Amino acid sequence: MNRQPIGCLFPFWPDLFAMTDAVSRELDLAQATVMVQALLDRLRRHSAQPGQVQCIETHISWVLLADDLAWKIKKPLRLDFLDFGTRALRQACCEEELRINRRTAPALYLDVVPITGTPQAPELRGNGPLLDHAVRMRRFPQDQLLSRLVLQGGLDISLMDALARQIAALHAQADRATPGHAHGQPQAIQHAVADNFVTLRHVLPRGAGREQLRTLLRWTRQQQRRLQPRFVQRLAEGQVREGHGDMHLGNLMLHEGQPLLFDAIEFDPALRWIDVMADIAFLVMDLLHRQRPDLAWRVLNGWLEQTGDYAGLELLPYFLVYRALVRAKVASLRLGQAQGEVRAQAQAELQGYLALAVQCTQPRSRHLWITMGLSGSGKSSQTQGLIARTGTIRLRADVERKRLFGLAPEASSRAIAEDIYTPEASRRTFEWLGQLALRVLAAGFPVLVDATFIRRELRAQFRELAQQAGVPFCVLAFEAPAAVLRQRIRQRLEQGGDASEADVQVLESQLQALEPLGPEEQDHALHIDSTAPVDWDDVLDAGGGLTASAPSR
Repeated sequence: MNRQPIGCLFPFWPDLFAMTDAVSRELDLAQATVMVQALLDRLRRHSAQPGQVQCIETHISWVLLADDLAWKIKKPLRLDFLDFGTRALRQACCEEELRINRRTAPALYLDVVPITGTPQAPELRGNGPLLDHAVRMRRFPQDQLLSRLVLQGGLDISLMDALARQIAALHAQADRATPGHAHGQPQAIQHAVADNFVTLRHVLPRGAGREQLRTLLRWTRQQQRRLQPRFVQRLAEGQVREGHGDMHLGNLMLHEGQPLLFDAIEFDPALRWIDVMADIAFLVMDLLHRQRPDLAWRVLNGWLEQTGDYAGLELLPYFLVYRALVRAKVASLRLGQAQGEVRAQAQAELQGYLALAVQCTQPRSRHLWITMGLSGSGKSSQTQGLIARTGTIRLRADVERKRLFGLAPEASSRAIAEDIYTPEASRRTFEWLGQLALRVLAAGFPVLVDATFIRRELRAQFRELAQQAGVPFCVLAFEAPAAVLRQRIRQRLEQGGDASEADVQVLESQLQALEPLGPEEQDHALHIDSTAPVDWDDVLDAGGGLTASAPSR
């Protein structure tokens, strides 16, 4: 569905207001500040818990919190990246905010309410002259924000997995841009990237920060030229969609034990109609900035398994740099408004985001590893720790086999008439895994292929792929007694929710078909006892040169 820029949505509103409400007038920032303070005082007088009434201020809005409700009011500002300069534009943005956030948080976003009266005596839903509008929401505990929980060590891998599924679900149902669409054109993201440099150039003093910015600008321009055909191709493939646009931890929360996305960008469609890889990149960047690369790679891999968008990895470094510079720009805006400790914090954030952006431009070390092990040997569960430690992209045979047949990762193959476990289906699956592995390596990332690999021929094929790509190769051989494997498989089937559909009968056939590692293969293998949690630091240290990464390109 094509959408017009927000500034064009309601061009008749200012005249309409003039005709129907001659007393109403536009507010400037000073008058709006008076209005917000008066509303805050009014809420305190009528609240059952006056001490809990508060105002949270950002660089573009105020959020008033009272009892179980919240009201978000947009500041009358015109900045280089948004226009809240008129009441009509602010109301249009309030309506957009309600619409786009109800996609992921319908229980949180209630409606848009008018603010009436005078700046000195405003009312919510009053009958006086119209002053402005607010988005009415349900209040939630601030300690449930993921940005708070990460500081307390309250984010875990199960939450990242659930979050990956939530984000993938948003992208799956989001409207898709086309080459003729009003938004989502490649030049739009390039303009947004350029705007970051314009703002930061005026803020950064001469010295290291300015030099970092010049380095980032040169790299960004080079990447835009290189990736331009890919941007066009991604748009044609439907990978540019109406996403979230601002998916960092401050806009994610826990609600009834599940992650919830809120506060999607409403003020500029160009920042919301973006490549899905640009959307997930914001979250990955934020976790990297907060020194949680383990969670960053976990959520990225989870999202990739749900979406299958491994082709988009080529764009990820570019989007990581873009997102780091977005946050650097936000920090620079706070820097211009703050004093004292808050100013010092904004300065530290600015420098931290610039340093991370530079880090994201550096080539990554690459490798091609494969697992080997019978069903229930812990290949998928235990390699999660390896992914977190090394930033490896994992390709699961169980997931990709189902994708080839149009099934979701956790879906049952019984839902379709076709048998997805025939020899021909297996041949197609491993051929596809090989293609994906080369694609991930070409994008600049290390890769782990998670499959049983009980046949010597298949292991040899992937060793040849590693040689073809010029990267180290290693077989991670997971081992456990047959009795343990049987018990694990029964337990997994009882619990459900896993991509693997192997039962004990499948295990028995694998035991018969297993082709052990030959003498030459042993030189490229690490044996892993999976009867206990794997200490990957010890395993990789013991492996030495076997798991050494390829030189940076």
